[in-house]
Amino acid sequence: MKTYRRIVILTGAGISAESGLGTFRDKDGLWTKYDLRDVATPEGFARDPAFVHEFYNARRRGLLTAQPNAAHHALARLEAEHAGEVLIVTQNVDDLHERAGNRNLIHMHGELARIRCGICETVTEHRADIDLATICATCGRAGAMRPHVVWFGEMPLLMDEIHEALEACDLFVSIGTSGTVYPAAGFVAQVRRGRRALTVELNLDPSDGHSLFAERRYGNASEIVPAFVDEILRGEI
Repeated sequence: MKTYRRIVILTGAGISAESGLGTFRDKDGLWTKYDLRDVATPEGFARDPAFVHEFYNARRRGLLTAQPNAAHHALARLEAEHAGEVLIVTQNVDDLHERAGNRNLIHMHGELARIRCGICETVTEHRADIDLATICATCGRAGAMRPHVVWFGEMPLLMDEIHEALEACDLFVSIGTSGTVYPAAGFVAQVRRGRRALTVELNLDPSDGHSLFAERRYGNASEIVPAFVDEILRGEI
């Protein structure tokens, strides 16, 4: 039986699509309806914060009704039952991994259910709408709250911890990612340079970096992820 000591799993929008949360780059994705420069950059927020707030308020409301799917539950089972370490590094800002049961988790692009004060930098959990009148509970100032989401042009969170995990892992799995957004798109190349880990892509369709993976499986995440987890737990891969 094969037992992996350290598994790192990168997840993207594709794992949450079957839970009803919109992806970004598909033909009907969010970026076909909105200009990312308007809703996902610091400059867009500075130009029209009210519009940006409403965009994220709508997404936050959608998250309230979304539920983890079979892929999320399978990864939670992997963390609970696997003898080695399992780390989820997600590009997603939803909380479906947590609700499924994952606890060893890094949100590299932030979290939709948290807001951050632009003055004192305090991050707080918040699931209701926010606007320009929302007051920071720490510093008492209004007008400076923003979604705790990493926008284009900003540095993803906890990158030192992520790179350390990638260097140490012996299995790297990418699930539901397009392979176009860096630095996450470069993780598989970093792992390959170490020549120690098996690399696997699980996706609906081949990503832009699919050729870099040693093994590739395609289909709905709710089907292929549970099957893959079963193989890991049985020591078959």
